[in-house]
Amino acid sequence: MIAKKKEFYIGAFMLLAFAAVLAFIFSPIYHGKNGLCFLDNMFNSMSKGSAYYIPVVKTEAAKLNGKTVGLTLEMDKTARITPTKLVLAKANALVTTSGKVLTVTADLGQVLDACLKDADAMYHNNGSAIQQKYLTDERVILFNWYQLLKNMEKGLTKQKLFKEAKIVAQVNHKAVETAYNYYKVEAKSVKASAAMLGFALAFYVIYTLWYGFGIMFVFEGLGMQIEH
Repeated sequence: MIAKKKEFYIGAFMLLAFAAVLAFIFSPIYHGKNGLCFLDNMFNSMSKGSAYYIPVVKTEAAKLNGKTVGLTLEMDKTARITPTKLVLAKANALVTTSGKVLTVTADLGQVLDACLKDADAMYHNNGSAIQQKYLTDERVILFNWYQLLKNMEKGLTKQKLFKEAKIVAQVNHKAVETAYNYYKVEAKSVKASAAMLGFALAFYVIYTLWYGFGIMFVFEGLGMQIEH
């Protein structure tokens, strides 16, 4: 039973409008993708624009130039041995294998420099340069760098080379992870996307309030009220 027709119909209209806009948002309106994908791409682009830590990390890694280390690294998969040897060869490292175990002697600074060059290429969406360099898929190479640096960090920690392990971890988290996760995302500054960001936030607030008031008017039209 409708107690207040005006309030009920206002609420019903607001909820129908909310549903229509929601359907529009989930329609393929942006290059075959829906509005949520558009917003997701926009926020990813803005976050990538402020996540370029490679130059800073490169400065830290340079402190390890000339630091020769010997490490015994156990691969979790046999398939990872070949790409690991590939990337280490580019850093002039000496590698011997025995099953899944790699014995590595390398200049730590050179290894990190080679890694950062690949991460920088991936961050700038230049995966073809890595493909040509290793004749292997660029994502495979970068993921292999990630696994290799994790193993190196553990090995350095066991040798109580904590400073070196910390720098290796920084390269992994701030360069390799970032480059891999943001690969093929176009970087944009927040300033360049300020108008769209402001619109998105304002729309979110208004759209949420619109739904809330629609529910309130419908229940009020049905004679329900919130009382103290």
